[in-house]
Order: sequence, then structure tokens, then C-alpha cells
Amino acid sequence: MGAQENTADQLPEDGASDSIDALLEAARYDDIDDVMSIASTGVSLDSKDSQGRTALHMASANGHLGIVDYLIKNGVDVNASNVEKNTPLHWACLNGHIEVVKCLILAGANISLLNSHERTPMDEAVSRGKMDVIDAINEAAAQVELTETTVS
Repeated sequence: MGAQENTADQLPEDGASDSIDALLEAARYDDIDDVMSIASTGVSLDSKDSQGRTALHMASANGHLGIVDYLIKNGVDVNASNVEKNTPLHWACLNGHIEVVKCLILAGANISLLNSHERTPMDEAVSRGKMDVIDAINEAAAQVELTETTVS
């Protein structure tokens, strides 16, 4: 391994791995104080575990809007993908978390990204019969489009 390699794709050292696991667990269980505390120690909010999951994946999958909002405001990659190429938006759609879906799309989440099963976030929502999520995606995408048209 060369010293110039991208550190984002490398597996963390043991100590860092524990901190990343703690960060992801805090995001998963909606513990904003722990998320902020761990971030203050220098752990990147974009850190990935061995399966490529980020804190945003965990918060999105579990519908924790406050943590999703905090992470986005602190500049995390809203289109980060795990080893199966699922983004936080894929997970929020799969689990039917409408407010998180809207928040992610308004923050720039790509609704067209394919996971390793060649499915978009919308495909995942349809596969689970979550039609209210489809409405939320369309509503947020239309809002983004309106905003972009007004700006230019």
C-alpha cells in the first residue's frame, strides 16, 4: 500500500475503528449528545465502518431526523454508499422514513443512484409497498427543481 492512497477507503486502525463504531451506534440509537461528543474528538462524521456504513446511513435507516439534520449541517456526504452501494436515501426509503427522505433530497441526495441490486431509492420504496415514500420523493424532487429554477 502506498502512502498516497485515499484514506477514506482504507480500513481504520483498531482505536479509530472503536470510535467509528461508537459514532455509528450513537447515530443508530438517536443519541445526538454522543454523536457530537465523538465528533469533538476528531472522528470524521463521514467515517465508514467495515461495511461502508456512515452515521448518516444509521440515522436515516432509523428515522432520526435530528441527527440526519445535524450531520447534513456539518457537511457529511449525503450520497455516501456502503459496500452494497446503498445510500442513506436507499435506507430511509426502504424503512419508510418520509421526513428523512425529504430532508436528504433537499440536501442534495441523488434519487437516481443504483445500489448493487440495480435499484434506485424509489425502487426500494416500491418493493416494500411504501407509496407514501414515493409521494415524498416526488414532492421533494419537485421542490428542489423549483428552487434550482428560481436561482438561475
